[in-house]
Amino acid sequence: MKHVIIGNGPAGVVAAEAIRRADRNADIVMIGDEPEPPYSRMAIPYLLVGNIQEKGTWLRKTDGHFASLNIKEVLGCAKSVDTAGRVVHMEDGSSFAYDRLLICTGSHPLKLPVPGIDSPNVHSCWTLDDARHIAAKAKKGARVLQIGAGFIGCIIMEALASRGVKLDIVEMGDRMVPRMMTSKAGGMIARWVKQKGVNVHTSARVTSIRQNGDELIATLGDGTEVVADLIIASAGVKPNVAFLQGSGIACATGILIDERCETNIPGVFAAGDVAEAVDFSTGERLVNAIQPNAVDQGRVAAMNMVGRNTRSQGTMAINVLDTLGLISASFGQWWGAEGGDSVELIDEERFRYISLQFKDDVLVGATSIGLTDHVGVLRGLIQTRTPLGSWKQRLMHDPLRVMEAYLSMAQAQSAPPLAEALH
Repeated sequence: MKHVIIGNGPAGVVAAEAIRRADRNADIVMIGDEPEPPYSRMAIPYLLVGNIQEKGTWLRKTDGHFASLNIKEVLGCAKSVDTAGRVVHMEDGSSFAYDRLLICTGSHPLKLPVPGIDSPNVHSCWTLDDARHIAAKAKKGARVLQIGAGFIGCIIMEALASRGVKLDIVEMGDRMVPRMMTSKAGGMIARWVKQKGVNVHTSARVTSIRQNGDELIATLGDGTEVVADLIIASAGVKPNVAFLQGSGIACATGILIDERCETNIPGVFAAGDVAEAVDFSTGERLVNAIQPNAVDQGRVAAMNMVGRNTRSQGTMAINVLDTLGLISASFGQWWGAEGGDSVELIDEERFRYISLQFKDDVLVGATSIGLTDHVGVLRGLIQTRTPLGSWKQRLMHDPLRVMEAYLSMAQAQSAPPLAEALH
């Protein structure tokens, strides 16, 4: 059986290893398009902080790991996929025949339509090569402008602040991390960041960038000018699907997959940032570009590629963020469910916040700030769709009792029926 995996990020690596465990004799080819060992993009901020060296970003640290598993690594870019002939064609003219194909080509940073965005010292922070350029310029005291304060942007901001730079953040939304935080929570994070010495510009956008000697001058929509030595564009990503044109593989924003991570073409699977799956909470399709999701989909796809019928419960929003020491999290349908109930508790002075979203008596979404003990409990209740019964009303009055609710429901589920206990 010939398995070809396009992409060697977390989804591709986990899938290749899972296939090998299930089939000792399979032919496995894993294709990567960067001249680096397979690595985690989520580790790049830790590299910039200085907590790890480049090898610390590698997904597998042992030299020769993939060769020892007889997984063939190929460096190159896929040009097209012939699903009728079951062949992947590469840009260098080579090709790979397959029986099963897994596409986990990830995503690429969006290029902002801003004059001057291609100026020297304007970078994304997406690859190890990007990190090398940023590290060379982001010295202590350097002026850095970061465009975007989403999830990835805030992780990068944490790394930059640790390097002692003078930092400005520009975010189009009315709050920080607008795609994972409620209005109140995102505003609280912005206030925290400002207290830490970061200049935050929300409801703002960069309209142009120009060079002035060694400096970069970014003009904002209201005419404000920000002078920087380095500009980092972190304004979102887009799935890498362009090479699939004409393949017959159905795509919307990303590659459409079912609960088996299979596409509309039998024998062709997709996983990770390139895949558009059904959301656990809403039942609607979306691209959920987070590493835990990529790993889970890679494993599910691999099991189905080797004939072991495995289904995913759907992709789920799982966001945990450390922003200059303030821990925030959001899970599931954190924005709320239509016709559902919600409760919000705010402690502005202590930077504590919790929001719970219900559908009937089931917790479907949650947001928290500064409440690290609650993170696992919130995720667990949402992911298990546990009916809360009378505990829902108690949580509506005091959402901080969520740990009590979780323990109470867990004990109730583990207890034997009364009739059984009496015998």
